Amino acid sequence: MKLATLKDGSRDGRLLVVSRDLRYAVPAQAAGTMQQAIENWMAVEPLLQAEYHALNAGEAAAAFGFDPKAVAAPLPRAYQFVDASAFLNHGKIMEQAYNLSVKKTAGIPILVQRQGDDFLGPCDDYPFPTAADNCDFEGEVAAILDDVPMGVATADAETHIKLFVLLNDVSMRAHLFRELSMGFGFINAKPATVFGPVAVTPDELGDAWRDGRVQLDMRVSRNGEWFGQPNGREMDFSFGQLISHLAYNRNLGAGTVLATGTFSSPHYREVGSACLAERRAVEMIDHGESRTPFMQFGEVLRFEMLGNDGQSVFGAIEHRMVATEVVA
Repeated sequence: MKLATLKDGSRDGRLLVVSRDLRYAVPAQAAGTMQQAIENWMAVEPLLQAEYHALNAGEAAAAFGFDPKAVAAPLPRAYQFVDASAFLNHGKIMEQAYNLSVKKTAGIPILVQRQGDDFLGPCDDYPFPTAADNCDFEGEVAAILDDVPMGVATADAETHIKLFVLLNDVSMRAHLFRELSMGFGFINAKPATVFGPVAVTPDELGDAWRDGRVQLDMRVSRNGEWFGQPNGREMDFSFGQLISHLAYNRNLGAGTVLATGTFSSPHYREVGSACLAERRAVEMIDHGESRTPFMQFGEVLRFEMLGNDGQSVFGAIEHRMVATEVVA
């Protein structure tokens, strides 16, 4: 099943059911918003599935053409957004390039609390104050969870994944090391996050969802030029492990968004990267200097994942970087 949120002038938008081929949509009757659907998933999911099957069969009378520009993030705001660093290769490259010493504990994933009140849609312009912030991107996948009990076992944790979403976790690298050295979390280094057009249930991924990983290429382009396509199979921690660790001593409320961290592959020389910092780090290793510039105003990014059938799974994020408007 594929779901989206139509922009309707409200904070939470209107829940849509979207056809498998992303061509058509219909307003959901079983729930008004994505948050309502997640909070009542056991009751609502069969009804949404019936609407989805009717739409795919051409039997939804209220169907209309689906426009990614008309939608917000699938879950426009979340009570909790947590980002991981589940691809250890990314950290290894950064440590090698910049001679970093990062204190890690074997078998313990790195997680960071993020802000969930400012999610952007897939085609929204992305505003930021100045190019001196060193704007970067990070192609990721996130799970949207239902209520997760404290202490959930790794073996049971993945049953709480109700939807997956595609995202660009924007980073402002000029602020990152300063904030890391202060010992708390990110603020200026991690502004708004951009999400793909639709959220999908795990069954939509077919056999690409296995071993607790979304095993598809993260296809990234910058201004129409290929940048990279690392695969989710390279995750060092499964979603089950991430969820279990996060819920060790707390309950997770329905609608929690848990992201993977930037996709990264040990075969980065062949498959490229999903973020600028990694490419710049590789250049530092190879040439003693970083040569690829950070994002400038007017540039366009695109992120997409194709299923094993060659069809777009989440639709594409395609957005432009723009200067923040000055408010008088």
